Amino acid sequence: MSRDKASTMDTDLQKVFGSPLPDLYEAASGPDAPPALARALELRSFLALTEEQVARVRDRVHGDMDPERDMGELSADKLRFDAQWLEAALEARDGYRSALGELLRTMPPPDRQARPVRTAQLRATATLRPSAAPAPQRAGAARSRRP
Repeated sequence: MSRDKASTMDTDLQKVFGSPLPDLYEAASGPDAPPALARALELRSFLALTEEQVARVRDRVHGDMDPERDMGELSADKLRFDAQWLEAALEARDGYRSALGELLRTMPPPDRQARPVRTAQLRATATLRPSAAPAPQRAGAARSRRP
């Protein structure tokens, strides 16, 4: 998981789970980690990586368009490729932000996180009344073969 890269939803994660990110990653590695925490941190890692890709393409385009740069170095094909790359990265970022936001919105509050609940095991018992008619003597006996 991408723990070192920041994401735009880090504050939301810390608010919902009530702990700083390093503590959340530590909690997620434990045996009693809530599945929602593991999913949220996984989505956060994907988001951080995607946001880094968006920033790289943005910075590359800004560098290519620098007014100090020689106009002869401009390439429409390169800019078209960067625009496609940026569009794909932005779609991925929006998808991860949406998925993570939905997960955080639908989670129960931290004080009511899913905990194992013990329930009493009820047993249904029933007694069968004896049948009014006795069973035939050969009931359940194997049939003999006829020649």
